[in-house]
Amino acid sequence: MSALGQKQTDLMAHACTSRCAIECVVMLIAAFIILGIAVLLGSVLAVLHLQTESSTPAWSLPALHGLLAVGGLSCLALALRGPPRGLDQGVASFGIVATSLITLAALIGVALLSKRIFKTRISGMMIGIHATFAVSGFVILTAYVLLG
Repeated sequence: MSALGQKQTDLMAHACTSRCAIECVVMLIAAFIILGIAVLLGSVLAVLHLQTESSTPAWSLPALHGLLAVGGLSCLALALRGPPRGLDQGVASFGIVATSLITLAALIGVALLSKRIFKTRISGMMIGIHATFAVSGFVILTAYVLLG
């Protein structure tokens, strides 16, 4: 066994660390489910935006999308504070990469919100960039959850 694998085994043997590992796995799964719902809702919003050129969707759908995304991102950040996972499969950094991409999507989402508040038309390019970061982060998160 490599030194890194032995260190991970030693960390998991400690009672506090094993309890934290279980809590972090629960938080990771919660983040995955919440962000999955946010991605589906974002897809619905994108379709509604493309179908209705003159009007925008009601405030409730984008607000729910944003709140779910922020909640899922918070769960993901809390899940990453635990012991390392996915070292054997080479996906240990996927959690940080997914968090970074989803954070970029959230920042662009704030820009989309400001455009909506000031009642200017949201461009399809901004929605596309927001969706690209969000979906890329979710795909990497999926690999991290399933392979880690």
